[in-house]
Amino acid sequence: MKKILLSGLFAGTALLVLSVIGLYLLLWRMPDMAMEYFGPAFISQTQRNVLYYVHPFVMGICLSWLWERLKSSFKGSVFARSLKFGLFYLTIATLPYMLLIYSAIDVSLPVVLTWLVFGFAEATVAAIIFNQQKGI
Repeated sequence: MKKILLSGLFAGTALLVLSVIGLYLLLWRMPDMAMEYFGPAFISQTQRNVLYYVHPFVMGICLSWLWERLKSSFKGSVFARSLKFGLFYLTIATLPYMLLIYSAIDVSLPVVLTWLVFGFAEATVAAIIFNQQKGI
């Protein structure tokens, strides 16, 4: 359990950095899409904004637990195992959830597709970190 928590917190830190970088890249490279976040489909309340910073750590711990349960299923190099884990997570969690969001919330397809790519990236980056965590 300690290994899952420590690896998850370490991955959560990396995912937080990734999400902040992703946010700035979105603002810089796709400002029109970024403006959708100011629409009525999104709630912007100061007391809820902290959840943006908590999410990567929850995600990191959950992915760490999933990795510990399934890591022997992924064969190959560190990069190949990480990509396979990312594709696995994309297929079983991110894709179905994005279909649900797109069908129920007024957001554009490009926004949902960026979330889909980001979910894959999160799981892949976390798996790269988990692959390196041998002796925690």
